[in-house]
Amino acid sequence: NSRRLSSSTFVRSSYFSLSDVSDVMAQLYDHKLPEYVFTEKLGQGTYATVFKAYHKTGARRVVAIKCISKSSLTKSATENLLTEIAILKKIKNEHIVELIDFQWNQHFIYLIMEYCSGGDLHRYIRANKRLRESIVRKFLQQLAKALQVLQEHNIAHMDLKPQNILLSSVRTPLLKLADFGFAQYLRAGDFASSLRGSPLYMAPEMLLSDHYDNKVDLWSVGIIMYECLFGSAPYSSPTFEEVAAKIRTNEPIKLPEGMAISDSCADLLLRLLERDPDRRINFEEFFTHPFVDLEHLPTPESFDKGVNLIQKAVAKDSEGSLREALHLYCMGLQYLLPMLQTETDLEKWKSLQTKVSEYLQRAEVLKSALKSKEALLIEDVRHGGANEFEDLCDRYPPLQTALLLVNAAKKLAVSNRLQDALRTYQDALDIAIPFTSNCRPEERKVLRTEAKKWLDAAELVKSYMTMQTLGVERTAPIRSESTCVLQ
Repeated sequence: NSRRLSSSTFVRSSYFSLSDVSDVMAQLYDHKLPEYVFTEKLGQGTYATVFKAYHKTGARRVVAIKCISKSSLTKSATENLLTEIAILKKIKNEHIVELIDFQWNQHFIYLIMEYCSGGDLHRYIRANKRLRESIVRKFLQQLAKALQVLQEHNIAHMDLKPQNILLSSVRTPLLKLADFGFAQYLRAGDFASSLRGSPLYMAPEMLLSDHYDNKVDLWSVGIIMYECLFGSAPYSSPTFEEVAAKIRTNEPIKLPEGMAISDSCADLLLRLLERDPDRRINFEEFFTHPFVDLEHLPTPESFDKGVNLIQKAVAKDSEGSLREALHLYCMGLQYLLPMLQTETDLEKWKSLQTKVSEYLQRAEVLKSALKSKEALLIEDVRHGGANEFEDLCDRYPPLQTALLLVNAAKKLAVSNRLQDALRTYQDALDIAIPFTSNCRPEERKVLRTEAKKWLDAAELVKSYMTMQTLGVERTAPIRSESTCVLQ
């Protein structure tokens, strides 16, 4: 977006040629703030120049100072700047770039920002071509957390793109959402109409409709996710006209062939890239989607939850309640494994890794013990009360359909088609559970007993699926200059 300074200019740019030195020095001389020393130019846009600087006293914190020329500001640019300042003053979150202070003089407005030495996501994608799905997932968790905070304040960003997502450092970067100049206050159900954002990441309704809502941000998230996974945005073109033409074709975005991604990843991506905003995934669904999985984002609270669940698993294991123990081990490990990707203290990481490995091994033993044909088929699911439930099926034909689905789910589980098995169990429960409010009391008791057995079977399948996922994600953190580990 050429109308404003890209957030990528908050990070180190390429080296200047000798011919630029005098110009840079002149600009450095022009900008003086009593508390800061300007050191180098990071980037320049239509309305602003960004410099690296440091505080003169104390810890000499390094910052990025965005210097905006008052004379160059149009009315709309002034409004955008005021909006950006207001939002960044209000919102403080580790995944949103910090506005430390803002000052002004006769000629310039200065935004003193958090300095992000790791570059931006655009540069990181260019350097790595394609990102591993596990890295994309961790990136998406952090972006989702930032958007969740914005949603709590009824704010739509309106210009989400890799250039506006900064990395706090090179080795163990934290993602930081930046550049709020196009942001708007939009409550659920509110609409806007002005054209804003970057064409490549702009939702179709912004070009094709006379109004849009905050779901435009979710489309942009989908484009960013696509670019991370496959190396380029789906509508990549050299000109705006070509991008606009592709958006207007009304053709759904298809995933590239031969690029293996998980079902959960593909499901989220396609739901984000739904052209019809009414059918597109909403924010609550996005935040709770299994691929985003904000519940297991590495935090101190997540660590405590994981430890608590593991303690319960060990207790159930000691009692001989193997199925419950397996389920609790899996739940606990889902909280603890992501912590391995963010722990920077080597000794703490080694200690946690040893414990996680121990619990994983025990869960594998329990899985093997339970994963017999009898366990997967769940032969005891009809034990006791079978005749009563069959009578109930005779009176309510839809329950016969539910029972057929349960039998199909058992066979899918035996074939190790666990995702399909879980989905089929859910379909059966979706049919059965509504009947509990329409039955007579004695019928309700029979149906609830049967539904509880189906739920237990589905939970067992879910535990097996979790074990498969945990096995894939069991990786050590990478601490190299060329490959970052997203926190």
